[in-house]
Amino acid sequence: MRESDHQAPTRPLGATGLHITPLTIGGAPLGSMPGNFGRDVPPETGIATALAALRGSVRALDTSAAYSAGESERRIGAAIRQAGGLPEGYVLSTKIARDLDSGTFDGAQARRSIKESLTRLGLDHVPLLYLHDPEKNDFDQIMEPGGPVDVLRDLRERGIARSIGVAGGELATIERYVRTGFFDVVLTHNRWTLVNRSAEPLIDLATSMGLGVVNAAVFGGGILAAGATASHRYAYREAPAELLQAIKGMEEACRDHQVPLAAAAIQFSTRDRRIASTIIGASRPERVEQAVGLASTAIPEALWADLDVITAQIDPATLPA
Repeated sequence: MRESDHQAPTRPLGATGLHITPLTIGGAPLGSMPGNFGRDVPPETGIATALAALRGSVRALDTSAAYSAGESERRIGAAIRQAGGLPEGYVLSTKIARDLDSGTFDGAQARRSIKESLTRLGLDHVPLLYLHDPEKNDFDQIMEPGGPVDVLRDLRERGIARSIGVAGGELATIERYVRTGFFDVVLTHNRWTLVNRSAEPLIDLATSMGLGVVNAAVFGGGILAAGATASHRYAYREAPAELLQAIKGMEEACRDHQVPLAAAAIQFSTRDRRIASTIIGASRPERVEQAVGLASTAIPEALWADLDVITAQIDPATLPA
């Protein structure tokens, strides 16, 4: 296995003892999820993308049992085998998920989920394991004795997961899980971006409790990379006209400062020291190092001020809760 000679610096992931690069490669697109990302990804391309993530300067890769019904994990597992194993110190994260057909999310499903994930990945343990989208099920059910949270804590105790986290979108519910004190890491998505700052209270709470914070979907599903001409969707749904207009204003501000919109979208998150790592999805091998380049693009302070003015004018009602 050949690893990059130029590994990115790392940040502590809360109190987990893990150190993670400011960027994490997101494994959802490489598994092929055309409903979310607008294109199919052939297996060979997905595997090559995962292999590029394992061999590049970014030292973290995120996936889930729920991504393309496990296909993301299968492709990452194939890449791990081609790489000769998971690189030392590499932060691979996956997520236990509800049954995608029935919606059931109990303790038995949680154990099935991690067992199947480890089989697909070809591993016997993972550095980081999340509870995925618990807002889709009843809080009391997820928290009941022997339920998914108890299973996660047991997996951590037995070393199958070094650290455990909660990952989801709906902020009020994710905050309830954070306040239990059972988790090491919180992952939020689509709620801490150039146009949506609603996750700030959650980020502050998690930081004050010593949790690591991971931020995902800084492109809002693609529009904050491609722009409002190429896409009309934010957070996987049609964006209202007011939000599209704000994004067009951001594109213009970025052009004025000769900065790619995608670079500003990434660095809005990576420049925040409360954020241990920012997840950037990739569906082609070249996207991995392209993300690194965007994360290191010089951005003048004046652009941040211009973008803040535009964000302040966005009606929060147009954004996901």
